Amino acid sequence: MSNNVLWHNQQVTKESRELLTKQKPCILWFTGLSGSGKSTIANALEHLLYTNGNFTYLLDGDNLRHGLNKDLGFDDSSRIENIRRVGEVAKLFVQSGQIVLTAFISPFRSDREVVKNLVEDAEFVEIFVDTPLEVCESRDPKGLYKKARAGEIKNFTGIDSLYEKPEKSQIHIKNTQISVEQASQQIMEFLIKNKFITRSSN
Repeated sequence: MSNNVLWHNQQVTKESRELLTKQKPCILWFTGLSGSGKSTIANALEHLLYTNGNFTYLLDGDNLRHGLNKDLGFDDSSRIENIRRVGEVAKLFVQSGQIVLTAFISPFRSDREVVKNLVEDAEFVEIFVDTPLEVCESRDPKGLYKKARAGEIKNFTGIDSLYEKPEKSQIHIKNTQISVEQASQQIMEFLIKNKFITRSSN
């Protein structure tokens, strides 16, 4: 970083935004294989939070590759840079007082740890959407596993690229034994119990 780049302090702080939004900002980091249900559950959860009166934003891996990360490939170094950028964006949302939901395969534990270290410990909530490879492959909503098996896609997580399961995720969703509604409600209860949000009386 250049010595001529200095940090500019802002008058409106994260704490002042917390008072305004009446919630504790955090990163809800959904991780799991392609087809595990990360985006589906994250979408359902965001709707619950919206109806509860909370301020949120959902960052989805595919969506960001249409813009912010469209210059990146899927080799290991590109995956690392993809998650680094997402982490920095998520940090900005936390600073703005919002609850940011992120749905990314994010296969490497070290990369998820990097994002965790960008914010305070309690502000990073890792959500492991645990769905067996054979189930994800049978769903194959985008036809990606079929292409990976045919050799048309290289470095595909779970096929020819490693996925490192979380060792101590705060929320572990076994997505063969639970509905989308139950999964999103499970996360809501976690957020209420740990005082990130309060339940709306509406």
